[in-house]
Amino acid sequence: MKFPELRPRRLRYNNKIRKMVKETQLSIDNFIYPIFVSELIDKKQEIRSMPEIYQLDIDSAVQEAIEVDKLGIPAVILFGIPEKKDAIGSSAYESNGIIQKTIRALKENTNLYIITDVCLCEYTDHGHCGIIKNNYVDNDETLKYIARQALSHVKAGADMVAPSDMMDGRVSAIRHLLDENGFTHIPIMSYSAKYASAFYGPFRDAAESTPKFGDRKTYQMDPANRREAIKEGMLDIEEGADILIVKPALAYLDIIRDFKEYFYVPIAAYNVSGEYSLIKAAAEKQFIDEENIIIEVLTSIKRAGADLIISYFSKSLAKIQ
Repeated sequence: MKFPELRPRRLRYNNKIRKMVKETQLSIDNFIYPIFVSELIDKKQEIRSMPEIYQLDIDSAVQEAIEVDKLGIPAVILFGIPEKKDAIGSSAYESNGIIQKTIRALKENTNLYIITDVCLCEYTDHGHCGIIKNNYVDNDETLKYIARQALSHVKAGADMVAPSDMMDGRVSAIRHLLDENGFTHIPIMSYSAKYASAFYGPFRDAAESTPKFGDRKTYQMDPANRREAIKEGMLDIEEGADILIVKPALAYLDIIRDFKEYFYVPIAAYNVSGEYSLIKAAAEKQFIDEENIIIEVLTSIKRAGADLIISYFSKSLAKIQ
């Protein structure tokens, strides 16, 4: 007996059947839009290396957030640029700091779920993510400042905090301080596998956070390491993390897949600034079809296993869909 001829193309015959059997669906419900808010400006300013992405004053941030809300994007993640920087990043945890004021303004004007990036790099005069001692970032000394920053965000109204500093033990320090202050319901979305990547260049323009000396390789992960990411994820879950982030996304799709298979918590991926700017630059030159590239890239991140995607393309996706 001759077996029937196998033809996968039968399920590609027209758009209806292709949609019916589509394995990976993009939903705007799974996206988080990054917003940069600065005390140094009084109107929005386009970021030179990130077309259509802006540094915003608080009023402009509110207008941006209202647009995001209307587009159906459920959440934003906030990054702050303070007027004052010092060695310990004291502006990061002031009750009336730039992020704290922005949280309150967004809560008054939108229904967005507000996540805050927790790190000192934007607030220190040296640009590193922690407290410097003897020209080295002191891990344990940094923890109390990171935890204090997270608590100040939550007191201002943040729905979730996302520590990105990559200090050992920072999830535990934040969890304990939040719990001690009655915020046991606030989740932590930890940057668990945050690599020392060359894809962060445009972000450093946006957040004005370039280190004044050295680099971040002593605390961010080596791009060559895969098993180490699993260890980082395990430690963060043990310390109380509710969601794990892989950053960047496109060059680390294997890590996203590993996290999805190893861990039973939601996995987020950060589709970072360099990934965004490469696409925008190629589209400007008309080398690519921007809309289709956006869909393909975001689908690949979701297909790899990301439950949530932090992306500068969130608004574009909402408009495409």
